Amino acid sequence: MEDKIYGMSLNDFIAVAASKSHTPGGGNVSAVVATLAASMVAMVGNLTVANKKYEEFHAQAQAQVDRLMGIIEKLKELTNADIAAFDHYMGCFKLPKDTDGQKKARAAALEDAAQKATLVPLEICQCCLEIIKEADELSKYGNKMAISDVGVGAMVGEAALRACMLSVDINIPSIKDQAFVAKVKAARENLFVQAEEHKLLALARVKEKMS
Repeated sequence: MEDKIYGMSLNDFIAVAASKSHTPGGGNVSAVVATLAASMVAMVGNLTVANKKYEEFHAQAQAQVDRLMGIIEKLKELTNADIAAFDHYMGCFKLPKDTDGQKKARAAALEDAAQKATLVPLEICQCCLEIIKEADELSKYGNKMAISDVGVGAMVGEAALRACMLSVDINIPSIKDQAFVAKVKAARENLFVQAEEHKLLALARVKEKMS
């Protein structure tokens, strides 16, 4: 899939995000923010691996760094997938609706596109939860000199999750399949509960180690 975001300079990304272009939008921006949350946790993991004082945790920390870098790559893919899903959804509104057959085909296309435009940001939210879980785990043993950045990762990760979920919520009213809607809402609630729990655990340990 074509990379429409990560090849930009940061200044160019901000400029396009602030422009009248409908992409990058909230879901894309949330995904980019989530990569930064993951980066902060990975940084502390790398600083733990690099310090002989934490030698007993080197393997564990390296495994976390590897997972976090994988999450970052997944988020990059999902950022572009979210743009593609939104563009496809908007394109469906241009389908012809002159005949009953066209109206039926257009409605089916819109339903399918709306569901896909919902599932991609939901997957971004799942990645955000994984980042928060990694922060929770690293808060137990990470390098104390940088432990505050584990807290940054947890807090920014949760903020990105809640922000990206708005891209899920906005699509729900237009989706006719109520079984799909119920499944998405259940996933939404579960993500929020888990994110809050792991964030609070991570922050409690971070604050304890900072005192």
